[in-house]
Amino acid sequence: MKYAAELFGTFVLVLAGLGTAVLAGGPLHGAVYAAGISFAFGLTLMAMIYTIGPISGCHINPAVTLAMVLTKRIKVGQAIGYMVVQVIGAIIGAGLVLAIAKGNGFVPTPDNFGINGYGPHSPNGYNLLAAFLAEAFFTMLLVVTVLGATDSKAPAGFAGLAIGLMLTVTNLATIPVTNASINPARSIGPAVYMGGWAIEQLWLFIVAPLAGGIIAAIVHMALHGSQEDTAKTKGAGA
Repeated sequence: MKYAAELFGTFVLVLAGLGTAVLAGGPLHGAVYAAGISFAFGLTLMAMIYTIGPISGCHINPAVTLAMVLTKRIKVGQAIGYMVVQVIGAIIGAGLVLAIAKGNGFVPTPDNFGINGYGPHSPNGYNLLAAFLAEAFFTMLLVVTVLGATDSKAPAGFAGLAIGLMLTVTNLATIPVTNASINPARSIGPAVYMGGWAIEQLWLFIVAPLAGGIIAAIVHMALHGSQEDTAKTKGAGA
């Protein structure tokens, strides 16, 4: 059930978040732009935390899962399974978005399918270093929030609100830089269908968020210590 929950949660995150970017994100489709896309991701994560959090912890993000391993909240074997189904869920979600969009004559391009990129493929031309730093450190902010909000000393019942709002903020900040990954699974999903340079640049949107998860685990343990015995939950984050 835990793996099914992680697959479903990641599917929903990509369907709702990428769906907003593709179906309602451009001037011809409602013009929600960066703010609307950011809230779509953040509110969806918040909903999933309360929906599947009691089942799997609602990681729905390999960077969160990696941090949970490093803080000894889950075992390595379970984490690998989580990461695999997260990627599968993201690919299914991106595929459904594409199928819906094509119903209106949509032709996917890197500019209209939420692809993450740097250099000439960055929305505002940010270089590789800037993109890496943005993805790593804004992912760190999200994952630190996940770890802190699910700490046994945190106020009960508010983890979803805190984590959802932080994902909204990280997307607002990084959409102009990279189109906002903050989640390797979210990046892999649409890149699989796009191919070309989207696959060539995909490494950054896997490595940088995972690096952010590692930094977040180090920061959290420095501030709180390992939560192996005291964590209320085992995740709740995208």
